[in-house]
Amino acid sequence: MDIERRSGCPINLTMEVLGDRWSLIIIRDIMFGNRRHFRDLLTHSEEGIASNILAARLKRLLSLEFISKRDDPSHSQKAIYSLAEPAIQLVPVFAMIGAWGRRHLPVSEELSIRAQLLEEGGPPLWDAFMEDLRQIHIVDPIGGANGTRTSAALTKLTAAFLEVRVKSPATAS
Repeated sequence: MDIERRSGCPINLTMEVLGDRWSLIIIRDIMFGNRRHFRDLLTHSEEGIASNILAARLKRLLSLEFISKRDDPSHSQKAIYSLAEPAIQLVPVFAMIGAWGRRHLPVSEELSIRAQLLEEGGPPLWDAFMEDLRQIHIVDPIGGANGTRTSAALTKLTAAFLEVRVKSPATAS
C-alpha cells in the first residue's frame, strides 16, 4: 500500500489514505450511485470533479486496493470500477459522517435522505448493505454494473432519494 507514514496513528494513516477532497466522494458515488464507469463518475457527481482529478484519484484508489477495475464486456473501450472490501467496510463510516453532517451542517433533504435512512437503520442496515455491496462489486461485478444483480438495501436508499427528489421544489420547477 502506497501511503505516507507520518506516524503509526490509525487516524493519521486513515487520513493519509482518505483525507483528500475527492477519494471519499468517488467511493460514495460508486457505493450509493452505483456509478461504475469513468463517464458516469465524471458527469453525475454533484460536486463536479474535473476529469484529470478523477483519473488521478481512481488510479490512487486502485493502487491502494480500495477499488478494482476490469474491462466492460459490453463495450471494448469502457472499464467497470468496483468496490473492494476495504471500501465496502466504510459503510458505517459513511453512516456516521452523514449523521454528523445532518445534525451540524445545512444539508439538503434530497441529498441527506440516504444518510438519514442509514442512521435510522443502524448496524443491521449497514451489515445488509455491505453484504449486498459484496455481491454486486466482488462476487458479480459485471452483473452489479449492468443491473442484473441488484442490492435490496441500495434499492431502498435510491427509492427514498428519488421520492424526495420528486417532491423537491428545485426539481419540480
